[in-house]
Amino acid sequence: MSVCYRHTDREAYIRCQRCDRTICPDCMEPAAVGFQCPSCVAEGRKTTRSGRTAYGGLRSANPSLTSLALVVTNVAVWFAVLATGGGNSRLVDLLGLRPTGICFVAGDNQRFWPAATAETCDRSPFLGDWYPGVADGAWWQLVTSMFLHVEIWHIGFNMLALWILGPQLEAAIGRARFLALYAGAGLAGSATVYWLSGTGSITAGASGSIFGLLGALLVVAFKVRGNVQPILFWVGLNVIITITGRDFISWQGHLGGFVGGLALMALYVWAPRARRTTWQLAGGGVFALVVLGALVARTLALA
Repeated sequence: MSVCYRHTDREAYIRCQRCDRTICPDCMEPAAVGFQCPSCVAEGRKTTRSGRTAYGGLRSANPSLTSLALVVTNVAVWFAVLATGGGNSRLVDLLGLRPTGICFVAGDNQRFWPAATAETCDRSPFLGDWYPGVADGAWWQLVTSMFLHVEIWHIGFNMLALWILGPQLEAAIGRARFLALYAGAGLAGSATVYWLSGTGSITAGASGSIFGLLGALLVVAFKVRGNVQPILFWVGLNVIITITGRDFISWQGHLGGFVGGLALMALYVWAPRARRTTWQLAGGGVFALVVLGALVARTLALA
């Protein structure tokens, strides 16, 4: 009489499709073909590829999709700026990051009244057009400036870098964490611009997020003990370009984005394996509170 190998007191006639041992109805686990025993099912779960990345995120079926969506969004905003006047477009002044508001001469956003305020801009003797800054309540500029470009070389360089770096990082950490990294680095760059740029200046571009991705890739390379020299070369080259062109390149945004990317990716890759997601969420919350605190502090200082 055939008996179940796990329950020797039970008669059985079905064999496990994997180990070929006899199993009773209580031990039969449905498989793609026939049945398997509980031991083989458990072993199969161990050897089956996980649906998560090495750092806890869900694997993206197409790691390029998020980067493509970000590129399309940036290009769409760029076309909107071109269609409404390019550098003279009102969108530039509405979407760009300006720490404090500015009163332009009516109909001319190239000249402004330095002494005018939000209350006096539209009155004599100014009779100008007031454009608010972050300190005046235009908080959206901290985000919209990350998608705003005017010059073709600016958007071309940023989108090329995004297309190269983005899919690699999304494949490593998953889509949700990649989006958090991109947004967090961009906001860190905006906060640094808010603190260190001239109050009447305007800043635009995805460079803060791009530098954050570059810093994140450097962290991953260190974590896996890969060859960091090519990444360090590109970091150094971009630092030289930033310093050389500091009159028209936002070194503040580059610095803040790079540091933000380093911090967030370090949190992702060195979070303890036990309860990794909890640690990452908690760390991300602390990061967000630090950025928010910096923004509030700067607003109070400019009040």
